[in-house]
Amino acid sequence: MKAHMKKVTLEFTVEELGALTSMASDQLFRKQFIDSKMPGFIPNRAELDLCKNLVIRLRTLVDAERVKTEPPPKRKAAGR
Repeated sequence: MKAHMKKVTLEFTVEELGALTSMASDQLFRKQFIDSKMPGFIPNRAELDLCKNLVIRLRTLVDAERVKTEPPPKRKAAGR
């Protein structure tokens, strides 16, 4: 049975969310590939899947916001 998770709302700038996402991704890599080689490591597949999904959601949000805030590319003046 899946436990109900309480939702929390936070506000971040795109830059803050990008930094947090980068750190979360690094920790996910460590948890998945480095810690698993340590003696006595006990894998928690449910937690790992939750972390993977969260990093994907964060990256999607950051990428979408960066696209919205980037200025359109400048056009070159037509040559005469």
